[in-house]
Amino acid sequence: MQARSALFDLYGDYLRPRGGRAPVAALVRLLAPLGIAPPAVRTAVSRMVRQGWLHPLRLVSGPGYLLTPKAARRLDEASARIYRTGRAGWDGRFDLILLHGPLGKRDAGRLAFLGYGPLGEHAWVAPRAAEEADAVLREAGIAYERFSASHAAGSPGAAEVVGRAWDLGELGRSYEDFVSDLRPVVTAVSTRSTDEEAYAARFRLVHAWRSFLFRDPQLPASLLPPRWPGVSAASFFDRHAARLRPAADRHVERCLQSVARSRMGFSDT
Repeated sequence: MQARSALFDLYGDYLRPRGGRAPVAALVRLLAPLGIAPPAVRTAVSRMVRQGWLHPLRLVSGPGYLLTPKAARRLDEASARIYRTGRAGWDGRFDLILLHGPLGKRDAGRLAFLGYGPLGEHAWVAPRAAEEADAVLREAGIAYERFSASHAAGSPGAAEVVGRAWDLGELGRSYEDFVSDLRPVVTAVSTRSTDEEAYAARFRLVHAWRSFLFRDPQLPASLLPPRWPGVSAASFFDRHAARLRPAADRHVERCLQSVARSRMGFSDT
């Protein structure tokens, strides 16, 4: 697990609801159970500051970092998709983008994150429009046209569009692998486990699930194959993320309080 990616997970899942700020000592302590060393945390933090995701500030508990508005928006959007809150239906129309030039790898990844899949080198499609797509393409400096499109009578159907834009077979296998890989991690946590163990297991669960944001366009049920593995994977994720949440939250609170107490000269013993 890379430190930068883990920091996004930490801020999005635990620190955003707590004001989006934390002392660097707490960041180091909270990523330690994931095997991430302090130098890697500090290097990743510096990089995120340069990229405009974090802003340094002075806290009572020491030097810290605050989410920038851009980062807060991105994490809120990601959280809504991870926990599937406020998901819209489908009106039978696709958002179609025609590019006037090639898209670089980084910007292609950004479109994929927003739910778009490629129909070819210069055409991208999504089951619903994402407002941020315009900003992505403007920043890429590529001219484009954008349409709301539906199928004419007698033409190949939506399933053919989906088959060209996304490899649902590979995505389905990824969901099956997610469950088989994470089941031993989360089921190893019982009522006898420590809060830190529950936190580490839940962190790995959410981190693995978050990767689907870049691969799954969240197609409506009518466009998915029967017995879609993503449904059972989502149920597995929801069940264990909720089960482990109270203990994980206690660990986070304990770490934040411990850093604050240490800064003020109090001992935890």
